[in-house]
Amino acid sequence: MNIHLSQDRIQIHKITDDDELPWELLLLADPSREFVSAYLANGECYIAKLQGELVGEFLIMPKAPDVWELMNIAVTEARHGQGIGKALLAEAIRIVRQYGAKTLEVGTGNCGFMQLAFYQKAGFRIVGVERDFFLKHCAEPIFENGIQCVDMVRLELSLTT
Repeated sequence: MNIHLSQDRIQIHKITDDDELPWELLLLADPSREFVSAYLANGECYIAKLQGELVGEFLIMPKAPDVWELMNIAVTEARHGQGIGKALLAEAIRIVRQYGAKTLEVGTGNCGFMQLAFYQKAGFRIVGVERDFFLKHCAEPIFENGIQCVDMVRLELSLTT
């Protein structure tokens, strides 16, 4: 997929053996290397490059024949606010639709205001909260926006409408 950002062209492709895993970005979105490794083993990782520079990634994983989950999405800090995250999400949606998905799910921390806004602007709806998720699954506390990440907010996007 090629997306134009002003004069530039972003290229998004599924990671191959020739590509280096974007660990810095993967761990930016999820600090658990163990979790990310499990997602990589069961899902598909895509990377985005802009003029040869790695600028983002996303990782999708099937949960059921018609349900996929966006397990990980990140954009390099220097490229925030340039529409790359929107382009990555649009490509993830396009791909899971091709696979026959009727629903795309995502989970994010209760303290991630920007992430919650990002997903809701894209049409995702909050469907639940996994209480104490980060307390149970993370060895070290995670803080964002001065708030400890305790609960995982679950969101869904219907792909049938």
